[in-house]
Amino acid sequence: MAHVKIMGPLRVMAGGVEAVEIDARTVHGLLAALSARFPDLAPVIEDGVALAIDGEIFQDALLHPIKPDSDVHVLPMFAGG
Repeated sequence: MAHVKIMGPLRVMAGGVEAVEIDARTVHGLLAALSARFPDLAPVIEDGVALAIDGEIFQDALLHPIKPDSDVHVLPMFAGG
């Protein structure tokens, strides 16, 4: 299972939970599992979050694979400028 850390203000919406183990094969599956586990976080996930998967940052990569031993950080979406 991937080790998932919930970062910053998103942690409040996850009831203060800092980290969970999620069994998912893709970013889409991981986000669906997080939404199901933390309903207050679901609207933010629908609006978009960024993920750091094994040290590489992704936005809008729903089909990107998640390895069983991946280390994933869920972050608020970045704004460009």
